[in-house]
Amino acid sequence: MADAENSAGEQRGRPFRKGQSGNPAGKPKGARHKATMAVQELLEGEAEALTRKCVDLAMAGDTTALRLCMERLAPAMKSRAVHLSMPPVDTADDVSKAQASTIRAMANGYITPDEAATIAGVLEAKRKAIETADLERRLIAVEASVGVKQR
Repeated sequence: MADAENSAGEQRGRPFRKGQSGNPAGKPKGARHKATMAVQELLEGEAEALTRKCVDLAMAGDTTALRLCMERLAPAMKSRAVHLSMPPVDTADDVSKAQASTIRAMANGYITPDEAATIAGVLEAKRKAIETADLERRLIAVEASVGVKQR
């Protein structure tokens, strides 16, 4: 019993060194799970019959089968192209104007609140990029004025 505790005490933590895998080769690319291959083998040649049965069940009023068929026929739309009249966005002030334009479009019903939120996220990313570029320019100017060598 003491030997088991001692060996367990020596092996505490990570059994492998950092950056070293227990299986360096890993699973080969494209390898499939045995269960997946077994299911695919069972279903091979049955796709048409299964599809027909699903459609028949849907037509008979099975709501689950109906939902399955509809999801395949008319998948839920992830997003749509939004056409908005928006000012060019080159400065932080322009971001504010573009946000106002987006809010106005949402308030008038041209875009949904979710679409407005997505556009606001894109505009926020643009604002951060403008801010980062501005801070970099200012830092370079300050470093130059105090005589720090440029990178």
